[in-house]
Formats: sequence, C-alpha cells, structure tokens
Amino acid sequence: MFAKVGSGGWMDRMAIALSGLCLVHCLATSVFLAVLASAGGLLVAPIVHEVGLTLAIMLGVVALGRGISEHGFMMPSAVGGLGLGVMSGALTMPHSGLESVYTIIGVAILALGHDLNRRAVN
Repeated sequence: MFAKVGSGGWMDRMAIALSGLCLVHCLATSVFLAVLASAGGLLVAPIVHEVGLTLAIMLGVVALGRGISEHGFMMPSAVGGLGLGVMSGALTMPHSGLESVYTIIGVAILALGHDLNRRAVN
C-alpha cells in the first residue's frame, strides 16, 4: 500500500521541511522566552504565526490535494487536515507554554500526513 514515490513527492518533502522549521521556531521561542524575556516579543509576534500558518495551509492544500488525485487515498489528507486544525486552534490561544505544546503536536500530525502522502502509491 505504501512505498517510495519518485520525484512527485517534492511538495510533501517541502511541506515536511516547513513543518520542521515551524517546530524549530516554536522550540526556539520557548527557549528564548525562558532565557531572554526581552527577545521573546519579536519571536511571538502575531504576524510570524499568521504567515507561517497561511503558508502551511496553502502548501498543505496543494500537496495533500495532489496526493488524493494521484493515489486516491484520503487518509494522508485527513491526517494532514487534523494537524492544520490543531495548529489553527493553537493560534487562537493566548501566548503560553500550552500554545507551543498544541502547535508542536499539530506540526507533528501535519508532517505525518505529508509523509503518508509521500509514501502512498497508485
């Protein structure tokens, strides 16, 4: 059911990389907030989160939607959509450690969806 796909999975690989960058951003923000409270204001700016989520949604729709049309499996898109939903929900929370936890969980679920999509075959 799942195997390595050729060059068609480049969007999924790019989306996984974006998820990884989001994870690094969230972890770095948490560390910087704990160590340097003054630097935290720049990293938790709402625009950073809004732009990141917008990019994740756009790339997710294209990459996961392409997967449905190529291999016909809905599960990768459902998993990825759940991850995007968790990330969107975290964006509505006040800035705290809990927001970072939910964002990291959402990013991990989204990356799993992209990985499943990349591995799916016709």
